[in-house]
Amino acid sequence: MNIFKLPPMNPSLQSSLSKLKFALGLNPIVEHRDNIGRFIPEPYKAVVLIQADFELAWAWRFSRNFPDSFGESEKIGLLERDNIPQIIHLCDKYNIPVTWATVGHLFLERCSVTNGFIHPEIKRLPYFENKFWKYSKNDWFDSDPGTDVHKSPAWYCPDLIELIMQAKAKHEIGCHTFSHIDCRDEICPPEVLESELEACRDLADKKGIILRSFVHPAHTIGNLKTLVKFGYTNYRTSYSKLLGYPIFHSEGIWELKNTTDFTWRKQWSADYHVYRYCKIIERAIKNRSVCVFWFHPSLDKEFIQYVMPGIFEFLDNNKDSLKVLTSGEYVDFLNNTTQN
Repeated sequence: MNIFKLPPMNPSLQSSLSKLKFALGLNPIVEHRDNIGRFIPEPYKAVVLIQADFELAWAWRFSRNFPDSFGESEKIGLLERDNIPQIIHLCDKYNIPVTWATVGHLFLERCSVTNGFIHPEIKRLPYFENKFWKYSKNDWFDSDPGTDVHKSPAWYCPDLIELIMQAKAKHEIGCHTFSHIDCRDEICPPEVLESELEACRDLADKKGIILRSFVHPAHTIGNLKTLVKFGYTNYRTSYSKLLGYPIFHSEGIWELKNTTDFTWRKQWSADYHVYRYCKIIERAIKNRSVCVFWFHPSLDKEFIQYVMPGIFEFLDNNKDSLKVLTSGEYVDFLNNTTQN
């Protein structure tokens, strides 16, 4: 049977429709709920959370979009390395804390291959496919160079983690699994995620870091009971773009709902980027909402240079109306409010 498929939408038309939906207030969706005071600390009118999915090369190894996924992973990882000091500088300038959801392998100074096998302590996922990746042969850690931060800086970065920890802005280090795995229940057996989280916890302990905030790689939501078992208090979902409120699940963990991502869109001017993100924040203040931004630190340099300063300055200028918190800080507030 022949199924008629529409051709891909022209990027300019898609951009215009996106702007129209935004102007009409259709994106992001504004959630309405009773008793919203328990979600917003007094005397503020909104909460803003900013999360960075901190991955370097690890996120792109099995990408469906790259014929040479290893080579592209290296390029993206090195771009992220170059970007992070600039992002940290902007955070310090405007006192903006970020939750850095960090791939655990990045804590390592080095690792090595023994008898052709690397990280034997980490249990392996079965072969799988999803929207973003295809893992169908060989070993999950084949891309791991098994060297050190000096020889393979796209795969290790204890130096950047130290930079984040020593920054003027009080950031949070969170978790993004040890090796950027698919966490869905139907793909990831609990024992696989447990082995990943054990490795992350051990590495974080050495730096005096307690991991509480979790971000599932590629939005592969699952294994919530395992997260709670390891002391995680919150995770982010990306089911829809909205200004809303968190949900406490029966497993004992808070779901933080995504509002939108920081990304550079070539069809938009820098001024429109700044206008749009600041307008979202204004809507959060007006509606007494929680606004959750996230980004990949490997994002285009144009965004860091021309857009991020405008967003951060707007947040700083409106600090009497909104509170920018790390995810862990916000969940501490939620738990205290619930108990009281």
